[in-house]
Amino acid sequence: MEILEIAKKVKQKGGKLYLVGGALRDELLGRKVHDKDYCVVGLNQEEWEQLFPEAHKRGKFFCVYDIEGTEFALARKEKKEGKGHTQFSITTGKEITIEEDLARRDITINAMAKEIETGKLIDPYNGKKDLENKIIRATSKAFCEDPLRVYRVARFAAMLGFEVEENTIVMMKKLKQELNTLSVERVFDEFRKALSTDKPSIFFEVLKKAEVLDVHFKEIYDLIGSTQPEKYHPEGDSFAHTMMVVDKSAQITDNLEIRFSCLVHDLGKGITPKEMLPHHYGHDKNGVSLVVRFGKRLKMPEIWIKCGKTAAREHILGGIFTKMTAPKQVDFLERVSKSKLGLDGMKIVVLCDRWRENEMPKDITFDKLGKECFSKINGKYIEEKYHIKNTKEVGELLRNERIEWLKKENKECGMRMNMKK
Repeated sequence: MEILEIAKKVKQKGGKLYLVGGALRDELLGRKVHDKDYCVVGLNQEEWEQLFPEAHKRGKFFCVYDIEGTEFALARKEKKEGKGHTQFSITTGKEITIEEDLARRDITINAMAKEIETGKLIDPYNGKKDLENKIIRATSKAFCEDPLRVYRVARFAAMLGFEVEENTIVMMKKLKQELNTLSVERVFDEFRKALSTDKPSIFFEVLKKAEVLDVHFKEIYDLIGSTQPEKYHPEGDSFAHTMMVVDKSAQITDNLEIRFSCLVHDLGKGITPKEMLPHHYGHDKNGVSLVVRFGKRLKMPEIWIKCGKTAAREHILGGIFTKMTAPKQVDFLERVSKSKLGLDGMKIVVLCDRWRENEMPKDITFDKLGKECFSKINGKYIEEKYHIKNTKEVGELLRNERIEWLKKENKECGMRMNMKK
């Protein structure tokens, strides 16, 4: 059924249909619109269900319906009843206006509606102006009724590249204690969406400004003020470096496991003793347990945690691969190739870690070298060369042959470099 046909049927019954929320926001921004949400005003639940018997009711606590994959909600008001994200009483009814429905929404750019039949924009909180000025602003003081809005604001800022208005930051600060009432699943969902944006660092920067970063992202927060050698890290402390790395990863890959690995590769620097700074000896090994703690606390997918552990443990070696001996190179390549992160993922982590300003490192080639080595020197090669099938012997010979192959490649590479000079 076409949306205009639905709007006409609603009007004949005495109501109005509006496009609301993120779909309208993205439409006004010229962004690709995905799921469209509609608000029904002027009808009660019985009237709506009689008008559209095919509508499937999905809402447990309020009236949300699905028609052919599109969501329709009856206009409603909310009243805070207790602490947390879910402690609200919901009121629906045909007397509730579109303005009253919009009043419960979190930020002005999400608190607009467009009448379907006429195209008229309903914008009581100047959301369109905030869109034009690239500002995220709380709709009203009712923002403080839902702590999840803290993470939603940070995520929208990252998604749109917008600034968060100062009074909204103040409201976010006031919600700090109540953030602990949120389910970790909801927190992770906002984090995952933020990590999917073009510039994930904005999510963490906004939380830092609101002084709430330490609630669910303690390992990231601990990187603040953890200084690094300026010669290698002119961008600043470990937090600044990590933000740079995760943003670079977003330019290279859509894979969230790899982006997460870039985010957590230096977590070990957050627990470096102050007397050791600006050096971070052993931060690669120290970071592994922090990745696990962070991942488990937010109930992240196991593959994320496994990839993050590999990134933390191996990123230093990936950066100095060309300076290692052939035996250590083989061991590194074999460990990483067998991991969930893999050589391709590890290369992205190392590239982003070593990226300086606008210059991508040119000497990170261990991935290609490893793949070539493994394709040429494998179990079949050993069996045919030595005419053996003993597993233990094959394993020992395989490592030795790979070491010799790499020695030869390293020597030839060195010769090529000298010729260029």
